[in-house]
Amino acid sequence: MPAPGSLALTNARLPTLACARPRPDAIVVRDGKIAWVGKTRDMPPSVLSRANHIDCGGNAILPGFIDAHCHILAYAASLLAVDCSPRAVSSIAEIAHAIRRRAAQTPPGEWIRAAGYSDFQLAEKRHPTRRDLDAAAPDNPVRLNHRSGHACVLNSAALARVGIRADTPEPPGGTIARDLDTAQPSGLLLDMDDFLDARIPRIAPAELRRGIALANRRFLAAGITSAHDATPTNSPDRWQALTRLVESGEFAPSLLVMAGATHLPEFARAGLAYGSAYSSEHSHHSAAATTTLGHAKFVLTLSSGNLYPSYDDLSRGIAAAHKRGFPVAIHAVEAAAVDAAAAALAANPAPGLRDRIEHASECPPATLDALRKANPVIVSQPNFISDSGSRYIAELGAQSRWLYRFRSIAKSGLTLAASSDAPVTHPDPLTSMRAAVTRRAPSGEILEPAERVSPARALAMHTTAAAYAGCQEHDRGAIAPGMRADLVALNHAPTALPPDRLPDLRVTMTIIGGNIAWQA
Repeated sequence: MPAPGSLALTNARLPTLACARPRPDAIVVRDGKIAWVGKTRDMPPSVLSRANHIDCGGNAILPGFIDAHCHILAYAASLLAVDCSPRAVSSIAEIAHAIRRRAAQTPPGEWIRAAGYSDFQLAEKRHPTRRDLDAAAPDNPVRLNHRSGHACVLNSAALARVGIRADTPEPPGGTIARDLDTAQPSGLLLDMDDFLDARIPRIAPAELRRGIALANRRFLAAGITSAHDATPTNSPDRWQALTRLVESGEFAPSLLVMAGATHLPEFARAGLAYGSAYSSEHSHHSAAATTTLGHAKFVLTLSSGNLYPSYDDLSRGIAAAHKRGFPVAIHAVEAAAVDAAAAALAANPAPGLRDRIEHASECPPATLDALRKANPVIVSQPNFISDSGSRYIAELGAQSRWLYRFRSIAKSGLTLAASSDAPVTHPDPLTSMRAAVTRRAPSGEILEPAERVSPARALAMHTTAAAYAGCQEHDRGAIAPGMRADLVALNHAPTALPPDRLPDLRVTMTIIGGNIAWQA
């Protein structure tokens, strides 16, 4: 019987490998790691007899995709919520109808969660209000999340449950939208997840497991073998929860779990440091799925009109994280926030630690210069263009040319990785690669054609650069002996297709640690 994790993949199209002549078409896996890469005709006959042999039929075999910024538990929860995404609804009336259907199946007093609405793509061109949701579910508290993850709407019952009234002060960095005539909360809240998470019951464990199962299938079907959970509220408890999901095999990809910056003292008390790792016991080989404690996550926002946290507080936080041995990952979207993040990193150099900036969405020339001086890894989200590019063009006009400057960032010498930010977009590296290459908005318009990248660059953003962003380039993100056997098979090689053929790409197989985790 072949040993677990012992695999021979032949008749495959492999990406060009340095100094590999003739071009390889076979991979041998032992104990979950790549043991040999070369031509099938050069493979020792004994190899096939000791391994599971898969004839790849000419399919392209690539390094497994790495989603360098997502939120696993939030994505799982979104798959259980009422779907209010633009694919499902086009008006506030349809949102109300969808919530009304869920309310008919939900006992009075229980929370209803809905997710994915886009005010720009609703017929009314506005956010729903508490009154819109009250009419749909008068007997249930309702939380409706915006697709961005930075806004939500509560109905009156939910506002009462969490203690938001006319005289409620806004928490630091958050915004409570209010009716102009009465000063009563309208229901719309901005950047208030910390406040709400402490006051809204978590999803029941059995229900969350159902969401995790759905999320796991989505990730595997997309060819994702590793993911970076960038949730800023990650605490030791969340670390343990995510570790249990990997340990049990409920979530198959390996996880890099960022530590919420405010929770670093708790991680220290729990004996957890940057790089702490856990290998799942359900696997029989040395390349088992892992959870690894990653960067300290900071969120720098401008939603309230001012930087939060302040530059001085951010700089002190970075210095404290570095002192504990953690590199940092800073959420920064607006140019002023990206400037401040870059300046704070430049003021707090930490040789040996690889810092990141998440998003860096607005990047005019002066901001790009500041980034170049600070030299962080940039983790961007190409699918934001394919999902929201029309909004960017309509609302920003000529200024939209400074958004998601993939080509300019890469040409500047900065490492540029890609991610989904799920649940903001679905975890789908193939659509993300297409967005990076074409920059096509839903309307068909092109968001700044000069910032398009080649298919090879787009592939690297989801593999080698993503591994580098997680400081894991030593064992994943490439096909070479000694690397983890985390692989994805596609029906075509993305670097061999013209841009108009990229929609033809399909994942046919996902391999994690030498084991087939998903197959079409």
